Amino acid sequence: MDFSEKVALVTGSSSGIGAAIAKEFATGGAKVAIHYRGNADGAESAAEAIRSAGGKCGIYQADVSDVEQAAELIKTVQADLGGIDILVNNAGTTRDTLLLSMKEDEWDSVINTNLKSIYAVTRPVLRGMFKKRWGRVINISSVVGLSGQAGQTNYAASKAGIIGFTKSLAREVAPRNVTVNAIAPGFIPTALTDVLNDDQRDGILSTTPLGRMGTPDEIAWGVAFLASERAGFITGQVLSIDGGLVMA
Repeated sequence: MDFSEKVALVTGSSSGIGAAIAKEFATGGAKVAIHYRGNADGAESAAEAIRSAGGKCGIYQADVSDVEQAAELIKTVQADLGGIDILVNNAGTTRDTLLLSMKEDEWDSVINTNLKSIYAVTRPVLRGMFKKRWGRVINISSVVGLSGQAGQTNYAASKAGIIGFTKSLAREVAPRNVTVNAIAPGFIPTALTDVLNDDQRDGILSTTPLGRMGTPDEIAWGVAFLASERAGFITGQVLSIDGGLVMA
């Protein structure tokens, strides 16, 4: 898809799904802001993959759950790359445990990284989109936000919150020709799913109609579609890319 003349910021894009999304936009001609919090080596690797293929990108560090750092990130990307047309809120983390064993910091860290960051990053980005009267916001949720998962009350709450945020913001910004959608990935091999043991993986595959895990590229393709001109009449929607795991 053609993203020439567009600037895309992908939070949490130093590896996994985020890196695949960044690469997909760069392949389409966009200038891409690769964001990371702590994985500097991963961000460099993602940038090198883009540059070696002839793409354009910059690398930016920030804790996007911190409102001041997020605002500074947006200002810097806009100054360096010439604005932000496409925002993908992908930064995320897990701290899995049963609720009775969950410590306050395990709740707070997941909610802040996964949900508060979307508030912190999206709010300052919207001003530029309003001026252009064009913008795309794509939030990465999860099938867990739709169905729940034992041992992930914090993660599921954050991902369900993203869906509510997406639908509410879509109504607010539609008059300015800004669309807001969410992707709900199923189980994708990334650092967040590496902790699964063989029994857990087998259980996931047995309940996934397509009988396999997805790939980061398959999520990236869905994101690219929602960011494209072809999706201009789609807003407030949740696209599940999950091999049929959650059907509603």
